[in-house]
Amino acid sequence: MHIDALRKVPLFAHLSDDQLQCVVEHGTDVWLELGTQIAHQGDSPDGFYIILEGQTEWTRKVGGETVPVLILQAGDVFAELILILDEPYPTSGRALTAVHLYKLAPDEFWRMLELCPGVMRQIMKVAAQRSQIHETVTQQQAKLISLGTLSAGLAHELNNPAAAVRRQVQHLEDILQKLPSLALQLHRQPISETQLNFLSNLYQQSALTTRKSQSHDPLIQSEFEDAVSDWLEEHKIERGWTLAPMLVTAGLMVDKLDEITAQVAPECLESVLTWLEATISGIKLLEEINLSSTRIFELIKSMKDYSYMDQSALQEIDIHEGIESTLTILKHKLKYGIVINREYGELPSIWAYGRELNQAWTNLIDNAIDAMQGKGELTIRTHRDCEQVVIEISDTGAGVSVEIQSHIFEPFFTTKGVGAGTGLGLDIARRIVVQRHHGEICFDSKPGETHFRVRLPIAQS
Repeated sequence: MHIDALRKVPLFAHLSDDQLQCVVEHGTDVWLELGTQIAHQGDSPDGFYIILEGQTEWTRKVGGETVPVLILQAGDVFAELILILDEPYPTSGRALTAVHLYKLAPDEFWRMLELCPGVMRQIMKVAAQRSQIHETVTQQQAKLISLGTLSAGLAHELNNPAAAVRRQVQHLEDILQKLPSLALQLHRQPISETQLNFLSNLYQQSALTTRKSQSHDPLIQSEFEDAVSDWLEEHKIERGWTLAPMLVTAGLMVDKLDEITAQVAPECLESVLTWLEATISGIKLLEEINLSSTRIFELIKSMKDYSYMDQSALQEIDIHEGIESTLTILKHKLKYGIVINREYGELPSIWAYGRELNQAWTNLIDNAIDAMQGKGELTIRTHRDCEQVVIEISDTGAGVSVEIQSHIFEPFFTTKGVGAGTGLGLDIARRIVVQRHHGEICFDSKPGETHFRVRLPIAQS
């Protein structure tokens, strides 16, 4: 190891020969083969490294994904900041080529900083640049993960009504193909003008009842259908059990069916009831298609409201609408065991960056869901306090231990396993609330009860 080799490293280029000699005397050479793992994310540092030859690749696990961060090569150093801060490696590194490293043990690293104060300044500059790179990469990946989560949730929510529309349209097509022949069969029957008027009124009443119908208790519904099915069998109606459910939906119970037999000849009864059941089924399907398509529209509207698409950044917004849009987007994570309690007070509209605030609500609510492991009570309270609005998001999860509460808003701090969380959710929420909106965010926590409180000014200066 020669002094000239160290002088080629930008970090040491300004040192004197005597200072370089001190560094040379207290380090050791490390040779690595292609593909060798240098460090894993979360490992404790074992020394300060200078890359003399070769290339290394550094990656970071964010939300279960491995993300490239940077390439370090001859002349670069690593593990400087984590030694100073006594923190674990924020990234994982491996050798892209055969690599020649020069290593200073922790004690020798501190000795070098004492003998060469100028190195400390250079190291802090390098560390600041690296930290910014790490944060930028992680934030970008966190946004992609968040977008992916929201997209998956929206796709999940859209899939049910979209699939329902497809099924209903297919069923409606079958009915529309069948109706002309049923109408012809009915036309062939000896039906008087009075009977036609009766059937017309019966159809109108049945259609109205179908549109307004509400689901009965399953046991009661089953009893009604059994009674109608028995009545149809007694009156020699073929496959009467297939007609019974829709006739019950239309309010055509046994007493109404008796009224029909008093107006319609026995030989016409089957044609009348079959035609009536088909037309009522078509009406019911149209109602269901309308409900499903309305649900799709509402989901798209919620996504548009959530992102404030086609609207300016700073605008007058309704806090409750933003929270509701966020709950809709996260519904796929809420509907399997979390009870939502809304305790909304009267709030004025506020001037804010709506899209960013919704990102803050997403991070806070998503953290609450994770804290409860998908089961518990999520409570959202709002009220006005002078010229501020207060939003409180509470959960019944395990809580945040006292030992880590002071770190909860720090970037990259997470209680989840390596790669399971970005450690940026609460940091992003804090920046949106405090830096972007000049508000406040705080929390208190104990087992089974955690409250995050956000204060926002009604007007932005």
